[in-house]
Amino acid sequence: MQKGKASTDELIALVLQGIEEVKGQHISLLDLRAIENTVCDYFIICNGTSNTHVNAIVGSIQKTVSKAIKDKPWHVEGQENAEWILMDYVNVVVHVFQKHIRDYYDIEGLWGDAKVTEVESSINQTQ
Repeated sequence: MQKGKASTDELIALVLQGIEEVKGQHISLLDLRAIENTVCDYFIICNGTSNTHVNAIVGSIQKTVSKAIKDKPWHVEGQENAEWILMDYVNVVVHVFQKHIRDYYDIEGLWGDAKVTEVESSINQTQ
């Protein structure tokens, strides 16, 4: 069981790295493990500034994860319009939004019982 935990932690770190590499914004990590009947253990949520930026974030995540641990998402949805792309890595689900879509759906509010960690990104520290 510990091996799976380590790989989940590694996957999360790689996803965050992929987001950071293309300056994804407002990164949140939601720990869903204490909530009964959830579809996964973690949500990672971030947003981009445009369709192109959202697609770039998704591409960076896929490239970073694939290169490091040879893993790819089980399923990806939303690439057609790139307003909200969902990447399903089974235990970790990544949501990449455009800001107005993220505000509208308020995933953090819907999962209010989750433990939320705001991830300090390097772009926030340099501004």
